[in-house]
Amino acid sequence: MDGSHEDDEGGGFLRVTHPDATTNSDHHWMHQALALAERAQREDNEIPVGALVVDADGELIGEGWNRNIADHDPSAHAEIVAMRRAGHSLGNHRLVGCTLYVTLEPCAMCAMAAVHARIARVVFGAFDPKTGAAGSVFDLLSDARHNHRVEVVGGVLGDQAGAMLTAYFRAKRGKVAG
Repeated sequence: MDGSHEDDEGGGFLRVTHPDATTNSDHHWMHQALALAERAQREDNEIPVGALVVDADGELIGEGWNRNIADHDPSAHAEIVAMRRAGHSLGNHRLVGCTLYVTLEPCAMCAMAAVHARIARVVFGAFDPKTGAAGSVFDLLSDARHNHRVEVVGGVLGDQAGAMLTAYFRAKRGKVAG
């Protein structure tokens, strides 16, 4: 991830991966997503990932956090929960012009859900070197074979998001931070 802008002339993708490409509102919404991640851990003992969807007018239309364990649902990732709520809010499965904010780089399932929903932008916090599908392992959001463009901004408040995840897994494994 070199922070470069890429654009496929065939209309395939636009990718922006450097946090300097962010806006003040990106930081505002990512702080909100981090608060949702804290709730995931505190209220449901879930992996602390939070997500929210903001429409083109800057209005919050859906939010959520990981619910896999609580809902016994392998698809209940924070992004899916937030996009479902946004779809209900709009009365539409298409989330055209919306931005998805999530504290962890989306996995393949969540990335493709964003493509199918026609999300305009995905802004994420921590990179996921094991299953990230926004450039770390896979690059599904900017695959030129898709008929939809998704702008991607990664690393927004990534240190905070990463630290939250690291602390969660260390506590689960009984390791002391050192």
